[in-house]
Amino acid sequence: TSTQAAQRRSSAIRAPAGAMTQLAIDFDTGGTAPFQRHSRTSRRAAVAMDPRAGTKRAQVLDFLRACGPRGATDEEMQRRMPMVNNTQRPRRIELVAARLVKDSGRTRKTCSGEDAVVWVATSHLRGGGT
Repeated sequence: TSTQAAQRRSSAIRAPAGAMTQLAIDFDTGGTAPFQRHSRTSRRAAVAMDPRAGTKRAQVLDFLRACGPRGATDEEMQRRMPMVNNTQRPRRIELVAARLVKDSGRTRKTCSGEDAVVWVATSHLRGGGT
């Protein structure tokens, strides 16, 4: 059925159960996605990415909401969504600035053994997270 086909497609994303896709969250980003000011290629990538940034933001937020209070590190998001670090991290930073995502106060080890912040959707923090 078409429902089963949609489930197969969504399971390829490897997001937690219940995660949604194709929702866009639009913020005023000053006309372009964030970029490294010293890099022409970063600026070009930001301009090319801007129309898709809202959908990517929504994917990151939806993923973190589906993770619940356990949250996820940037590295975990990048592996499990999957989304490359140069796309995921700027979207997560935008969500933090919008107060939709917050540092949980916890850390987990990365693949290289370093401590990494565990990020959670503010709806999963005590008192709504604001």
